[in-house]
Amino acid sequence: MTFSDTILHDRSQSSSEPKSFMTFSDTILHDRSQSSSEPIHHSLGISIGIVSDTLNMAHKSHRQKVLAAQLELEPPTISVVSPAKRAPLSKPTLRDESMDVEDDEDVLISTEGVASTSSIGGGLGEPSSSASGFAPLPASAQSSVLKNEFRRIPIPPHRMSPLKREWVNLYTPMVEMLGLQVRMNIKRRAVELKTSGHTVDSGAVQKGADFVKAFALGFEVNDALALLRLDDIYLDSFEIKDVKTLHGDHLSRAIGRIAGEGGKVKFSIENASRTRIVLAETHVHILGSVQNIKIARDAISSLILGSPPGKVYAHLKAVGARMKQRF
Repeated sequence: MTFSDTILHDRSQSSSEPKSFMTFSDTILHDRSQSSSEPIHHSLGISIGIVSDTLNMAHKSHRQKVLAAQLELEPPTISVVSPAKRAPLSKPTLRDESMDVEDDEDVLISTEGVASTSSIGGGLGEPSSSASGFAPLPASAQSSVLKNEFRRIPIPPHRMSPLKREWVNLYTPMVEMLGLQVRMNIKRRAVELKTSGHTVDSGAVQKGADFVKAFALGFEVNDALALLRLDDIYLDSFEIKDVKTLHGDHLSRAIGRIAGEGGKVKFSIENASRTRIVLAETHVHILGSVQNIKIARDAISSLILGSPPGKVYAHLKAVGARMKQRF
C-alpha cells in the first residue's frame, strides 16, 4: 500500500468513528446552562444579612443622637415633694414603644415623680418616734416623784444606849440632807428609813442605811457622816480568823498587836492610811476609800501574821510618802 493510500484509509476510519471531543466554547456554554439551573441561596442570604446589619446600626445611631439631643435640651431634675403632699411614684416610661428593651441605653426613666424620703417621722413640727420605734413618754409619766422605799437596819443590843444618846445627831442629817423619814423602833431594836415627797436622790435610802450601819458597828457619828457627804467612802469588815486561824492566847496577842499600847498602833494606821478602824473582839471594821482600805488591811494582816510593829510603821511611812507625792 502506498503512502497516499494509507492516509486515505486512516481518514476514512476517523470519519466513520463518532466525535468524542468538544470545543472550548461548547464547554463554557454547557457549564453556564448547568449553573443557571441551580438556586443561588448562599449569595442571597449573605447579601440580606449585610443589609439588615447596616439598617440596625443606622437605626441605633439615630436613636442615640435623638437621646443625646433630648438630654441636652431637658436635663433631668429631681423634684423634692413635701411629706404632706407626696406624689405617687411614676412608672418608668419608654421613649418609643417600638424600641428594643433589651439594650439598657434605649430605656429612658423619668425622674419627675421621685419623692424625697429623708423625713421619716413627719414634718419638722411633729414629734418623731425614737429609733426603737416607741413613742416618747408623755409629760405625766416623766414625773420626778420616786417610788416609796423602806429599809430597816437592826441595832445590836450594846449599841442601843449610844443610839438613844446620839439620836438627835443621827436623824438630823438624814432628814435635812437626804429628805428621809426616820423612826427608831424600840420593840424591834431597829432604825426604819422611808422615802418622802422631799426625797430627790434615788440612792438616799441606801446612803442612810450605810450611815446607820456604820454607827451600829461602832463608828462615831462625825466619822460616819462621811458616807453621806462623799460618794467614794465604803465600809469593809473582816475577821482575824480570815487571815490566820488563832485560838486562846495567840488570838488575844494578835488583837493586842493591832490595838497597841493605849491604841497607838491603831491610831498610827488610821493616820497613815486616812481611814477609821474599829476593833470589836475578833472583827475589824474599816471606813474609807477603796485604796486607803487596802493599805490599812495590809498593815493589819501583817500584824496578825506576826510582823513587829516597827516594820509595819516603816512600811506605812513609805506608803504615806508615796501617797503625798501622788496627790
